[in-house]
Amino acid sequence: MSQEFTIAADDDGIRVDRWFKRHMTDVSFNQVSRWARTGQLRLNGARVGPGDRLAEGQVLRVPPIEVQPVAALAPKQAKPKRELSPEETEFAQSLVIHRSKHALVLNKPPGLATQGGSKTFEHVDGLLDALQFEAENRPKLVHRLDKDTSGVLLLARTSRAAAFFGKLFATRDTKKIYWAVTAGGPHLDDSLIDLPIGKQPGTGGEKMHVDEAEGQVAKSRFRVIDRAADRAAFVEMQPLTGRTHQLRVHAAATGTPIVGDGKYGGKESFLTGNVSRKMHLHARRLVIALPDGGTLDVKADLPQHFAETLESLGFDPREADLPEPEPMAGPPKKSRRLSSATSGNRRGERRSRSR
Repeated sequence: MSQEFTIAADDDGIRVDRWFKRHMTDVSFNQVSRWARTGQLRLNGARVGPGDRLAEGQVLRVPPIEVQPVAALAPKQAKPKRELSPEETEFAQSLVIHRSKHALVLNKPPGLATQGGSKTFEHVDGLLDALQFEAENRPKLVHRLDKDTSGVLLLARTSRAAAFFGKLFATRDTKKIYWAVTAGGPHLDDSLIDLPIGKQPGTGGEKMHVDEAEGQVAKSRFRVIDRAADRAAFVEMQPLTGRTHQLRVHAAATGTPIVGDGKYGGKESFLTGNVSRKMHLHARRLVIALPDGGTLDVKADLPQHFAETLESLGFDPREADLPEPEPMAGPPKKSRRLSSATSGNRRGERRSRSR
């Protein structure tokens, strides 16, 4: 006998095949496609395909599911789920700086990876069970920060919010502001760094570099907050595109590596004296639209080592949130390749129109 399902708000806008993957995990994509081809799958009485999108309140009619042989129904051996300790739960919840219907925001500490990987066992993804609170499901990651980068990390609390936020990050309809301490300082107080980035050969995709021949367009805006003569600078960084390690590559390529970023800056990225050798790159602020309207605008406080470095260099973080700049040209379309001509400045560094 056919079953009917009313599409919930959390499933608004998702594809039919994704709905099955979310709610009827025993139904394969091939089965959904077969139902669609034969007209057995109906949405509000009309035929529907696996790639069609659903809307809240629509009624999806699903035909009877064929009974499979017992052998085919044998569950796969899943890895046992690791229970979090009280200390891990307390730690995860201590990172929360914003909590609302659609979103959780963490202030991720440096040294904690966003997701697991080779030889990475401690990560935010492994702590998500501690961040469910009163929601029906645990939150979902919608973007990431490098392991050694601290600051604002957004989590979606519903499937609908995850799809909504994911689309905004993919289309770069967000505003992300980073703070950094650099060795030396940008040549200009307000500059646009326009240097294409690609994977560095021989690194297995683990390291990026400026590649003006085949790299993807990458643009960043650097605004100097303060300088410590020629020794260091306190810099606001805004990525206008979303390439891997973009800010780190651009900072190093323009001769002012981020302090503590030995991967891209080498020994030049480490300052003498009592300055920490940890990475000094912090996701300070995120501005993003919310699914039901309105805007989330959240800031994350600095980690201890970063704050101590600012004090050591005579920088004042209390006056570091710069006023809104004049708009700059947004990221170019994929088909367009911009020149990285420097007009007499450092490599790839152009003067902003706002100063």
